[in-house]
Order: sequence, then C-alpha cells, then structure tokens
Amino acid sequence: MNHSQQSNEAKHDDDAALSEFLASLMDYTPTIPDELVEHYLGKSGFQCPDVRLIRLVAVATQKFVAEVANDALQQCKARQASIIKDKRDKQQKDKRLILTMEDLSKALHEHGVNVKHQEYFADSPSTGMDPASRDE
Repeated sequence: MNHSQQSNEAKHDDDAALSEFLASLMDYTPTIPDELVEHYLGKSGFQCPDVRLIRLVAVATQKFVAEVANDALQQCKARQASIIKDKRDKQQKDKRLILTMEDLSKALHEHGVNVKHQEYFADSPSTGMDPASRDE
C-alpha cells in the first residue's frame, strides 16, 4: 500500500467519524438551549440554519464553562487551604467553599479571558457620595 492510498483511507475515516458525530448532535439536547446560542451567534453576525452547528457551538460552550467552573473551584480550595494554614486552628475548619470573584477571575485568566471588576461594591447608591448631595 502506498502513501497516497493510506492518506485517502485516513481522510475517509476522518470524514466518516465527523459525519457520525454531526449526526449524533441531532439526538443530543445540550445544556445551553439552541435559542440562546442562536441569539448570541446572531448578535455577532453569524447566521446558520444548520441545527447541528448550533449544537456543536453549545457543546463547546458547555465544555468551556465546565472547565472554568472546575478551575475556579480549584482556586477556591487552594485559597481556603492557605487560610487554614495561616490560622493554625484546625478545629474551626469550615467545610463550606465560598467562591469569590478573585477565584473566578484567576480561572478565566487561565483561559485567556481578562475580567475587570470594581475595586469595591457600594452597599447603597449613595455610598461614596458627598454628604451634602445625599437625599436622606
């Protein structure tokens, strides 16, 4: 068997696998609804009547969100483990995990998404305003 025959067979196998995968997307109901994916694709200027492609984008998005959530969880666990080491008080070890914006920002940064958030959040709309201009 020569090289060109092998590459033709490999290409045929790849095409068959792709066709099978795309066909399986017709029976799959992704977590992210087709309408939501179509909306955001439309906002970016992409129109496609093929449901298989819409679902492929939904699956890729679902995978991305799951990876970011998992990375943020790992960041949270690492942060809370360092807090426990600092306190040296193992009896007050709280089993609850509290995900912070910092955890999420670090996880997103690992995936190439830079998030900028306010340095502080106001408790009320008048916080930080001049006392004379407040309507109290």
